[in-house]
Amino acid sequence: MTTAPTTDGVLVDRYGRVARDLRVSLTDKCNLRCTYCMPAEGLPWLSGPQLLTDDEIIRLIRVAVHRLGVTEVRFTGGEPLIRPGLVGIVSAVAALRPRPRISLTTNGIGLARLAPTLRAAGLDRVNVSLDTVDRTRFAELTRRDRLADVLAGLAGAAAAGLTPVKVNAVLMRGVNDDEAPALLRFALAHGYELRFIEQMPLDAQHGWDRGRMVTADQILADLRAEFDLSTDLAERGASPAETWLVDGGPARVGVIASVTRPFCGDCDRTRLTADGQVRACLFATEESDLRGALRAGADDAELARRWRTAMWGKRAGHGIDDPTFLQPARPMSAIGG
Repeated sequence: MTTAPTTDGVLVDRYGRVARDLRVSLTDKCNLRCTYCMPAEGLPWLSGPQLLTDDEIIRLIRVAVHRLGVTEVRFTGGEPLIRPGLVGIVSAVAALRPRPRISLTTNGIGLARLAPTLRAAGLDRVNVSLDTVDRTRFAELTRRDRLADVLAGLAGAAAAGLTPVKVNAVLMRGVNDDEAPALLRFALAHGYELRFIEQMPLDAQHGWDRGRMVTADQILADLRAEFDLSTDLAERGASPAETWLVDGGPARVGVIASVTRPFCGDCDRTRLTADGQVRACLFATEESDLRGALRAGADDAELARRWRTAMWGKRAGHGIDDPTFLQPARPMSAIGG
């Protein structure tokens, strides 16, 4: 990989895209076992020494904000709520100047209890994964009977002011592909913003089948059978979601069509895994190690240089439609969303 040009204060790639949105995975562990993500028995988790410490995470985020122009930090997993130091990490990041926007993607279990504390620490908002509002189906999908906890988490987030509360849903053919209208009715009733996400080839089992994927076109067709969807004229920018007004607005629904309507040309994301690897793309097959350099005594300038080099090599697109496409060795739970 060629070294990036010396461009202080920015993470730019060969195609002129600037990464300002940092996704930080805090753990590869999760307290659910969603069928499209991992096997029932779980996965071989990262060991303690492999994981970045709280202080290492905070330092790398500080480098990203102070030296690389990152303006938004999203914590992911695995399930980030099970990271013991989460509140302290959020508080430290909120104290940075300039202060980045801080969000969290979670399955919602435990959020009802933690939401007020996280809000006080500086968290701005949350995205909660919810693929069904049917208790039996939820238990089948996640292999855990925890729907009530997720619903409580959503309500707790809204009550704590972590708004807008967004709901992420993945539909799968023959599993929950009939639930698009029901999920939207649920979101509208509670004031949540719903985002459907096309299922991506990021499962641990490497069993993704494009033929079983519910596409954006199908989701929109199912929604239009019950709702009036009109084009949302708000500027999309680098947002992965294409949005529509529901029944004239102001409520919106979005679809993140990473497979059938890729938005790679506008991507502004950089990713840091729980073990300190930079990933230029969710689907990257290469990673760049910052943990080793950090623990070897690298100063902030050197860490920033290595990060810029990693992002300079970002590919033009994820290449899912290319016959040579290879699914990343790491599953989503280990990469971070």
